[in-house]
Amino acid sequence: MDLADRLRAALAGRYELDRELGRGGMAVVYLARDLKHQRSVALKVMRPELAASLAADRFLREIHIAAELQHPLIVPLYDSGETPDGLLWYVMPYVEGETLRARLAREQQLPVEDALQITRDAAEALTWAHAHGIVHRDIKPENILLSGGHALIADFGLARALTQAAGGMTSSGLVVGTPAYMSPEQGAGGSVVDARSDVYSLGCVLYEMLAGEPPFTGPTPQAVIAKHVSERVPSLAVVRPAIPPTLNKVIARS
Repeated sequence: MDLADRLRAALAGRYELDRELGRGGMAVVYLARDLKHQRSVALKVMRPELAASLAADRFLREIHIAAELQHPLIVPLYDSGETPDGLLWYVMPYVEGETLRARLAREQQLPVEDALQITRDAAEALTWAHAHGIVHRDIKPENILLSGGHALIADFGLARALTQAAGGMTSSGLVVGTPAYMSPEQGAGGSVVDARSDVYSLGCVLYEMLAGEPPFTGPTPQAVIAKHVSERVPSLAVVRPAIPPTLNKVIARS
């Protein structure tokens, strides 16, 4: 029985799976129908091999904390749980639109004002979350949804939930986050990761929106993380000379 069939069997009567929307290294997301409320939702399930190494109670506890975040630019969490055969899942609203990653794949470099508007929305959402004690830890184009002229942040709490459920990154070998956008302290596996890490990641995303690629790239995740730790951010003036110097300074500062 494949993953979708396992979910269908476990969640029958609650959610009706339609089709797969996407997949990454840690999870698969499906378009589904919430049968009780008659609405379309995005149902995300952790990959079985990952879920097997996690403490389900810790994962779900952290997801419940993140579900308390209520802000118009934060995609809320509706529901979560564990199936009888050990699959960990959670439910978000299905957002009409596209991810920032999809737009970047199509356009590569965005107009300056569009990039700044997306960054302003993301920063507003992050400021709200940080004021409530929650750090995202995985800000990247895939987790920024573009809909209705605004940017929304998705997957709040997931990175912390994974880290806590794995008993810490260094002890489990699980590094949560995406190397191209990781702050140096997060890439080094530091136990203390605060709001500044999200600011750093958002700065990397803004750089990519303007330059067409992240500030640091490399052949392996380790090589990319090493650049974050040891190198200065490349100047945008090389690839986009028209970028205002003040904006270059803002990105370097973040």
